[in-house]
Amino acid sequence: MLRASGLVKRYGQTLAADEVDLEIRQGSIFGVVGPNGAGKTTTLSMVTGLLRPDAGTVTVLDHDVWSDPTAAKRALGVLPDRLRLFDRLTGAQLLHYSATLRGLDGATARKRSADLAEAFGLGEALGRQVADYSVGMAKKIALAATLIHSPRVLVLDEPFESVDPVSAATITDILRRYTRGGGTVVLSSHSMELVQRTCDSVAIIVGGKVLASGTMAQVRGRKSLEDKFVELAGGRVVAESMEWLHSFSD
Repeated sequence: MLRASGLVKRYGQTLAADEVDLEIRQGSIFGVVGPNGAGKTTTLSMVTGLLRPDAGTVTVLDHDVWSDPTAAKRALGVLPDRLRLFDRLTGAQLLHYSATLRGLDGATARKRSADLAEAFGLGEALGRQVADYSVGMAKKIALAATLIHSPRVLVLDEPFESVDPVSAATITDILRRYTRGGGTVVLSSHSMELVQRTCDSVAIIVGGKVLASGTMAQVRGRKSLEDKFVELAGGRVVAESMEWLHSFSD
C-alpha cells in the first residue's frame, strides 16, 4: 500500500532522514517509534508529500507522491503532528468543509459527519466552535475530518498525544475496524506500550536511521517493545552524580 525507498533529508549539517526504507502492507497498523528528534515526523511528512526529500521515492498504491501527487494524495488521510484546525468553525462546519474539500456532496457529508460524531462521542459538541474543545476532543474531530473521505491509507502523527484513556480506546477501536475493512494505518507514538498493544508491525527510527522494521513479533523477539527500543537506541543514563537529589531541602 505504501513504500518509501532511500528517503534522505538534511537540514544544514543535520541528517534528519538517512536512507529510510519502509514497506507497509494492506490492512496493517504500522507503528513508527523513536526518541525526540529521531526523524519520525520528518519521515511521515515526506511520506505524505508535505515535505520534499533530498533523495528517495514514496509510492502510495503504486502512485509516486511527487510525480503523481493527485492520485497518491487522493488515497491518503493525514493527521499532522501539530493540529492546525480552523478552530472558529463549529465541529459540524469543520467536518462539512473537510468533506466538500474532498469532493463529497452535501448529503454524503452530513451523513458521514453524523456517523463519525457518534463513533467518536462528539454528537453534543458539533454545534460548538472547535476553539472551545478540549485537547482530546480537538484530536478526535481532527481524526474524524481525516477519515471522512474514506481514504485507503491513514498517516497519523502522534494521534494519542494528550488524549485521555477512554478516548484512546475509542480511537484504537475505530482504527482496528478500519483496517479489518481493508484500510491501512501508519502512526507514530512515544508510547511503546500503546504501540505494542495496537500495532501489528513497527519500525524503530533513531538518528534518522531505521534500526529495525518488521512485524511486531520479529522486532520484539522475546522482549517488550520498550526493552527492545532501549537496547537498539541506547542512551539510558544512570544519574550517579546526583546524590544531592536525596539531600532534601527541609
